[in-house]
Amino acid sequence: MKNHYVVIMAGGIGSRFWPYSRNGQPKQFLDILGTGRSLLQMTYERFLPITDKANIFVVTNEDYAGLVREQLPELSDNQILEEPLRRNTAPCIAYASYKIAKKDPEAVITVAPSDHVIFNEDKFRKVLETAIAAAGGQDKLITIGLKPNRPETGYGYIQYHESDDLVKRVKTFTEKPERELAKKFLESGDFVWNSGIFVWGVKAIIKGFEECLPEVAETFSDIEKALYTDKEQRAVNDAYSQCGNISIDYGVMEKANNVYVVLGDFGWSDLGSWNSLHELSEKNVDNNVIQGNAIVYETTNTLIKGPKDKLIVVQGLDGYLVTECGNVTLICKKDEEAKFRHYVADVKDQKGKEYL
Repeated sequence: MKNHYVVIMAGGIGSRFWPYSRNGQPKQFLDILGTGRSLLQMTYERFLPITDKANIFVVTNEDYAGLVREQLPELSDNQILEEPLRRNTAPCIAYASYKIAKKDPEAVITVAPSDHVIFNEDKFRKVLETAIAAAGGQDKLITIGLKPNRPETGYGYIQYHESDDLVKRVKTFTEKPERELAKKFLESGDFVWNSGIFVWGVKAIIKGFEECLPEVAETFSDIEKALYTDKEQRAVNDAYSQCGNISIDYGVMEKANNVYVVLGDFGWSDLGSWNSLHELSEKNVDNNVIQGNAIVYETTNTLIKGPKDKLIVVQGLDGYLVTECGNVTLICKKDEEAKFRHYVADVKDQKGKEYL
């Protein structure tokens, strides 16, 4: 697909995977699943069958540009977009969109996080091809929706208008509902999880910025002349200093009136937390996941991860995470992932950045 481009977002810190994911090497650069490839490398390879490698861009924090070059050495410097500040997904996507628009005004772009896991990649690509074809008219903003199998409170939900079309018009977005509301969404049958994977024509997304986030559109339109020149990074740094912290969902997708969803079922996880790693991993008869060197007694539903040269002995736990990573040992309830941000903040305040 000559006009198809991919933008991989790889700037996050991955704090819910601390202490395995660290500031110096966040989870997208780690081989979390033991495949011999990082999550970023797996994401990049997922798109190669349908996209020219010259059309794949990675947006990352400037601190991680070296890691991207190390893990994806085939990318040119123009394909690695360095963010000077963390400003959420709207500025990230705006930067990539305006850069691609200058290269190819008819581009169709897929935007994907770098840390998702997809088990049936053939099915995923078929869903993507449907969305890419629909986005070619440059008049739709499309997200990929996934049929929920549980009342998950950590995901956003999309309600869509029932139709026989493969590309369905979106009715509402709901961010991370309470459990009772998530149960109702599941029962209604017309809600899907928001995967955070988007497909749109470059003209459509730039129009979306102009109508819904005009200040972001103006900021990146102003730096267009500097793109693909030696003045680009300085111009981008100035642009980011003017941008607020705003997500593409809240800034554009929830406000635009041309938003659609393509439904998918291809074995997906956002691998957002230790709990999701436990769900994905092979378990023993007690529903425990053991990665490393451990002896376990009277313990169930628990994830234990540590180095092979250190023995971990665990007794009497149910639903816990026990992990030793570098200079940190962590023992906590594995499904209370909302608390991880507090752990990280407290460690920074009380113990220092060397533990982050």
